[in-house]
Amino acid sequence: MSRDRRPLALVVEDLPEVRDWLAEALAKAFDGIEVGRVGTLSEARAWLAALESGSRDAARLKMALIDLGLPDGSGIDLVRELTERHPHVLTIVATIFDDDEHLFPAIAAGAQGYLLKEQEPEALARHLRMIDEGLPPLSPSISRRMLAHFRERGALPASGAAASAGGATSAAGSAVPAARVPVEPVAARADGAPSPGAESITLSPRETEVLSYIGRGLRVGEAAKVLGLTEHTVAGYVKTLYRKLNISSRAEAALEAARRGLV
Repeated sequence: MSRDRRPLALVVEDLPEVRDWLAEALAKAFDGIEVGRVGTLSEARAWLAALESGSRDAARLKMALIDLGLPDGSGIDLVRELTERHPHVLTIVATIFDDDEHLFPAIAAGAQGYLLKEQEPEALARHLRMIDEGLPPLSPSISRRMLAHFRERGALPASGAAASAGGATSAAGSAVPAARVPVEPVAARADGAPSPGAESITLSPRETEVLSYIGRGLRVGEAAKVLGLTEHTVAGYVKTLYRKLNISSRAEAALEAARRGLV
């Protein structure tokens, strides 16, 4: 495939390690794809402006993976802008937020997929490949949350929602059955090896507090309420923890919290 005809994707993520990890998942999912990488909302807008100016072929832009908690604003604004200006681009949220307060505004803004970054790279690539089959890239827990949301509002019959939830989970390729509680007890996973070098890493008192709550299974929003902080602030602490501890998932955070005696 010639360079000028290669599909193009954009990754918007402020953590360099996570940004590279998302780009690698795209490369695994789509042979020959070229990936642009930026770390802030303003950088993403500048990147798109250069694309629109003709310095790059805008028609090659196939999709964008967008974090929600960016240093200079919300990724939801970028989802909305992309949807309005480049409707052919598949906008997919890649985030640590798994609550309704982030999920549904993102979908309303035009996001066509919602993936949680706690997945393994292979699983993320598998969800991205679903696009070629005409299926929306959704993490299994997000599929269940959306079905539950509409079932609670009477949009789906209970039996139909349950069947659909199973179907969505199967389509997403998850090994976790729909009826199974996805969060295992921390103690059951406490025998795992610590992250390489994590034992020598010092955390601030606030980082330790956040790790303890995330390790107990609280979502970002729940931890924020307990700590009296904003969700954006707690999300920033979670990103710092991931970078410091060289981890990339909630399960690894739970292991580290258990290893440090925080849960």
